[in-house]
Amino acid sequence: MTNNPMIRLNDGAEMPTIGFGVLFSSGNETVEMVKTAIGAGYRLIDTAAAYRNEEQVGEAIRQSGIDRSELFVTTKLFLADYGYDEAMRGFDSSMEKLGLDYLDLYLLHWPVPRNFDATLASWRALEDLQAAGHIRSIGVCNFNPDHLDNLIAQTGWE
Repeated sequence: MTNNPMIRLNDGAEMPTIGFGVLFSSGNETVEMVKTAIGAGYRLIDTAAAYRNEEQVGEAIRQSGIDRSELFVTTKLFLADYGYDEAMRGFDSSMEKLGLDYLDLYLLHWPVPRNFDATLASWRALEDLQAAGHIRSIGVCNFNPDHLDNLIAQTGWE
């Protein structure tokens, strides 16, 4: 991948516009796929706690021979880990599995509209982890406009 433009996130971090995701991969297959992707020039690697392959992604990163600073690693908080303390434990678990010192992007994987307080508490945990330097950027995925509006209204985040 010779020309992968970067996009500037709202916090100033730059993220590759094309990445490699590992949904539905497992075991050694994940290790080999991620190593191949990195070898082909991919620098954004996307996983999630729910994919149950963070450990293999971390192993592939270590085996790739590419300096960690050249990669942009994203993972996502598992729904069962929503809530402030739970999100902190979920982050620690992901970091242990990945074997990384920091994340480039940590996302709330889904909103929980029926218990949006848990979503808000999780968001506050992500903010604290970012402020402590454990995560470069934070965000959400699979949120519809109403969920985003609610999050922005209650946190002031944009």
